[in-house]
Amino acid sequence: KTDEILQILKDRDIETTFFLVGYWVDKYPDRVRQIAEAGHEIGNHSYDHRRLTKLNEAGVRSQVSRCEEALASLGEYRPHLLRPPEGAMNATVRRVARAEGYRLILWDIDTRDWAHTPPDTITRNVLESVQAGDIILMHDYIGHDSPTPAALRRLIPALLERGYRFVTVSRLIDG
Repeated sequence: KTDEILQILKDRDIETTFFLVGYWVDKYPDRVRQIAEAGHEIGNHSYDHRRLTKLNEAGVRSQVSRCEEALASLGEYRPHLLRPPEGAMNATVRRVARAEGYRLILWDIDTRDWAHTPPDTITRNVLESVQAGDIILMHDYIGHDSPTPAALRRLIPALLERGYRFVTVSRLIDG
């Protein structure tokens, strides 16, 4: 569904942030290049989506650096944003992120697209709760029956009609 999502974003001239898992980067380098060439920001989402709070400092560091290395192998790209899997954070995750120069990013609205929530439900839930400055969590790869593209086709025009703009996470947090 990544190609479909990239096309939806391109059609609306929207740049966003993709938090990528390192093993996915290794497996689909052409897809990662597409994301970057389309002008989207790329963030670190660990190497293999382990819950970082269950790892010691060396384990967290390994997850972050292995994802970073996978991205760097595709063109010297070094992310500066880290979205920990499941949003799980503790002092160790915060310490490693700070030491490695990452800003930790969570979300304001979880669309639960990963649970295959129907597109109409995703759209309704977002529109009922969205506020200026919110980060909306969606996923580009959750299987062949992903509701994300259909939800985006509904959400984007509805949010634009309400006066919202779409920006990368860095642009949002840096003003």
